[in-house]
Amino acid sequence: FIQFLEPACEEKPPSRAEPAESSNILTLSKDLHSPLVAPKVPSSPRQEFPADWSIKTRILFMSSQPFTWAEHLKAQEEAQGFAQHCRATETTLPQSVQEPRLCTELRCAFQQSLVYWLHPSLPWLPLFPRIGADRKIAGKACPWAQDEALQQALMSDWSVSFTSLYNLLRARLCPYFYVCSAQFSVLFRAAGLAGSDVPTAAIAPTTRGLREAMRSEGIEFSLPLLEESRTRKQKNSEESLETETAGGLGGGSSVEDAGEPAPSDDDDDDGSFSWLEEMGVQDKVKKPDTISIQLRKEKHEVQVDHRPESLVLVRGSHTFTLLNFLISCRSLVAVAGPQAGLPPTLLSPVAFRGGTMQTLKARSVSGRARVPGGFEDVFSLEVLGPILPHALHALTLVLGPAQRGAFRALLSPHEPSAAFNSRAAPPQEAVHQDLPACGLHPKTLDQLSQCPTLGKSSIRLLEMKDYAYTWKA
Repeated sequence: FIQFLEPACEEKPPSRAEPAESSNILTLSKDLHSPLVAPKVPSSPRQEFPADWSIKTRILFMSSQPFTWAEHLKAQEEAQGFAQHCRATETTLPQSVQEPRLCTELRCAFQQSLVYWLHPSLPWLPLFPRIGADRKIAGKACPWAQDEALQQALMSDWSVSFTSLYNLLRARLCPYFYVCSAQFSVLFRAAGLAGSDVPTAAIAPTTRGLREAMRSEGIEFSLPLLEESRTRKQKNSEESLETETAGGLGGGSSVEDAGEPAPSDDDDDDGSFSWLEEMGVQDKVKKPDTISIQLRKEKHEVQVDHRPESLVLVRGSHTFTLLNFLISCRSLVAVAGPQAGLPPTLLSPVAFRGGTMQTLKARSVSGRARVPGGFEDVFSLEVLGPILPHALHALTLVLGPAQRGAFRALLSPHEPSAAFNSRAAPPQEAVHQDLPACGLHPKTLDQLSQCPTLGKSSIRLLEMKDYAYTWKA
């Protein structure tokens, strides 16, 4: 069954057709952006799945129960859903809804879960994703491309919205938000989320040039994924050496023999070449200059550029310094190409100054899937992004009661944002923060408050069975 529903590897543009009453479920699953790539062993059933801080572009929910209750919302139900979102109304549904299509409360909660906020709002331009989106934006009307005054006006308005979001976050009225540029994305999280007792900001992917610019501005940061990788390699090397020593392999073993990279010789490049003097050839050997030594020391850092390991984590008061840095950062806005002069996209779960309310697109489709012994009816609900972390959890809170505690979801993440699942706080750090007025459902807030556990992976398959979750990354 899962093999039948696996999406194809080729990326295809989203369908523009109106929702159909019946179609082949295989065709729909092939339209997902990302395939399920070698998922890990599924987790054991749990009452909650881990927080996933990557932004999803699409989710395909599948169930043996129809999703017709999510179709053709009445005007009053849609309006009520918007009002519940704006007023941060907590909706509590029964464990199981017998007649979902007749449950107005369920349909309003579904509409509420689809809302997000965006800046800037340019209906004719796809504003997410921004990384690698030049092909989609090329040919679109961009009147600011050659108009410097218009670019300055757009950036001035964007700076006001960005600052508004940050102020909301510091006041714990906004749980998190994203800044998505053509080169990198930034995830700002309020104190109390992701296991951290201070505000955090994660940037991915980054380059050595960007990191050096941040250092020059006095912004302190860490590279958590790179540090974890180095710690893991060092631990594996030590364990391997201990094993070989215990096995009586003698002094012939080394770190290289264990299949791990050798310890760096950078510590020896300190300008001391006394060993050359002892050999009497100090004047015949060209010594490396200071620049060469520095480049050798930084080679490992340069190698991670544009990769998930280049994720940068900023904590505490340095997030405010980062705010000012980004507003004046030249690399934040492209100077050439289809995105030239276009401010970064701001994505938020709550309203902010200059933000525009948007809704995720959802459509239900029915089809038949091949199973051992024949075929069975399969109903699906496709949701198109950008799907923020809170929206995924909010949708599961609605679908659980509506689908009688059983559904499966194929998730298509925006790959550059998967690195945001790395840890945001030191291990075993106690967090006691209160975020009651941040606009999220209490259960969603509890989930996002937990320490990230997915590393640089993201959830690609999520399944609920008997109201318990299993997932694959």
